Amino acid sequence: MPITSVDTDHDALTLSFVADFAASRQRLWDAYADPRLIEQFWGPEEYPATFTRHDMFAGGQSRYFMTGPGGDIAAGFWEFLSVDAPNSFEVLNGFASDDGEPNREMPTMRMRFAFEETSGGSRLTVVTHFASLEELEQLVEMGMVEGTTSAMGQIDAVLADLRTFAADIPTHAQKLSDTQIRVSRVIRGSLEDVWRAHHEPDLLRSWMLGPDGWEMTECVPPAGAGSSTRYRWAPKKGEPGEPFSIIGDVLEADAPRRLVHTEQMEGLPGTTVNELTLTPVPEGTLLVYLMTFESAEIRDQILATGMTDGMEASYARLEGVLA
Repeated sequence: MPITSVDTDHDALTLSFVADFAASRQRLWDAYADPRLIEQFWGPEEYPATFTRHDMFAGGQSRYFMTGPGGDIAAGFWEFLSVDAPNSFEVLNGFASDDGEPNREMPTMRMRFAFEETSGGSRLTVVTHFASLEELEQLVEMGMVEGTTSAMGQIDAVLADLRTFAADIPTHAQKLSDTQIRVSRVIRGSLEDVWRAHHEPDLLRSWMLGPDGWEMTECVPPAGAGSSTRYRWAPKKGEPGEPFSIIGDVLEADAPRRLVHTEQMEGLPGTTVNELTLTPVPEGTLLVYLMTFESAEIRDQILATGMTDGMEASYARLEGVLA
């Protein structure tokens, strides 16, 4: 069991956990930074978590829900107050309503996660600050100590799986709900370069080429919140197929970390909302796309087109361009 101490300070209104791990500090940090990994241990064993958003930068947010054995849902949120990789981060942690939005009527806690190297690997110290003694006692009564102990007991297994930290894993699409999928890949390139590659027309044309034998003939990339996008592809001379266009609107932009935009095949019904998050990791940049579709049927239709393989081909080409 990684937890080595638990301390409740009724005067300071804090609850502290100290846990020791055999893995390096960087690997432990990466497990918290990657939504694919943190959801393997954030919830207690009987309440596994699913992260639908995880923006690990100051001002960023996370959204997650934990699913119980009977299908019951407990949702939560983080608001990142500070991030100092790979030393510490601080969040405002609270409960969320069924729609994922923060429930301000429930207690909200300030949590600081501190990572340090040790002779045997790494140590994590988590200090939770409460607004009142009543809130501290309420959360303890709700099982916070037991839940945290169960959650941290799962971290060792994640850290031991070397494959989950490899940069050569191809693009992976994971179904999160009836209408959402999460696409993830580590891109060998800096955070700034990967962001530019999604915004500069010449760069976009060099890697977002569409099917084999096609080319991008029109490129209007994102230009901040409120702007519109338009991309058009056509087969090269002598190649089969009909040209098509994808259009959209930018809903949010927080360079160089987060971009939210709509996507629609021009001339056809159905709009997808895409949330792009970029996170620096030792191997390059972790790219995560959360895609929200109008229905499960549309989600499955899109996946059946070979979307994941197409994205992998594009990202592999992007790595070559950035190199």
